[in-house]
Amino acid sequence: MKYLLAYSLPLIAFLGIFFGGFWTYFGVVFAFGILPILEFILPTNEKNYTEAEIENKLKNHFFDVLLYLNIFIVYGMLFFVLHIVSTEQLSISEIIGIVLSLGVVLGSNGINVAHELGHREKLYERIIGKLLLIPSHYTHFFIEHNHGHHLHVSTPEDPSTAKYNQTLYAFWIQTVFGTYTKAWKIQKKLNQLENRSFFSLKNDMFWFTIIQVCYLLTIYYFFGYIGLSVAFIAGIVGFLLLETINYIEHYGLKRNLLPSGRYERVSEKHSWNSNHFIGRIMLYELTRHSDHHYKSQKKYQILEYHDTSPQMPFGYPTSMVLSLVPPLWFAVMNKRIPAEMKS
Repeated sequence: MKYLLAYSLPLIAFLGIFFGGFWTYFGVVFAFGILPILEFILPTNEKNYTEAEIENKLKNHFFDVLLYLNIFIVYGMLFFVLHIVSTEQLSISEIIGIVLSLGVVLGSNGINVAHELGHREKLYERIIGKLLLIPSHYTHFFIEHNHGHHLHVSTPEDPSTAKYNQTLYAFWIQTVFGTYTKAWKIQKKLNQLENRSFFSLKNDMFWFTIIQVCYLLTIYYFFGYIGLSVAFIAGIVGFLLLETINYIEHYGLKRNLLPSGRYERVSEKHSWNSNHFIGRIMLYELTRHSDHHYKSQKKYQILEYHDTSPQMPFGYPTSMVLSLVPPLWFAVMNKRIPAEMKS
């Protein structure tokens, strides 16, 4: 039941937008003000599960239902916001608060859940994952993340891995443009391997483009220019939150290049881990990212802690705030990067 707390962010964002005024910012304040404070107060939890506990967790479909419900939360929140901004007289300050709070929801309950479902084998789960990526204009993430990032993580070939001493803002440019272009390259290779036409129903990148354009045109048709602007900018906020998480997940970590010319196998030491309780719950165990990359097919509820993984001193929400100030980020994190990875 603890994962019900992941719904607290969209609930607080909804209430803030409903009451208006300065309350429209409360989703952002909760995510990057209150949650970091709670991370300092609440203890970390390094406990792993017994085989019996893992078996029970995998049999319990409630863990999956919790993810599926986010499709209604994300699109319900989106419709609510678009209705508000297109029918009410709002100040510029309120609109900014609404955009930021919606963007946080699109990132946490949209892309983050889409990431989990994108690794699943069932078709309907992958479809839900793709639908959750649309409001953040990031459907290409499905292709690049599964066929690119997990293969090339912690190497120069991965645009989603932040280099040592690279600022968050430089990383945003690298990863936003790099992942999109790489997604097209991956899709082209997949098309060639299966001898597909560019207009094939299996050419995801072509249809993702059509869907994204239709999504924005539909919003413009029903909610006008203001609705389109809010949805467009909130989506950008959403994917920049994703990329901020990408930044802290692999910052400065490198895989060794072997004499064969290939990189060493991905292990639990190539992602930053955090056992901070509140971040783990709010992000559906994304903070146990080392185990996710080590065994990417594991469901979130059974991800484990490895003491060989590099450990973050803070939870992910706190680390995201810290990364916005590069000198502070470097001062805290550079000394934690294994010496052999700095060369």
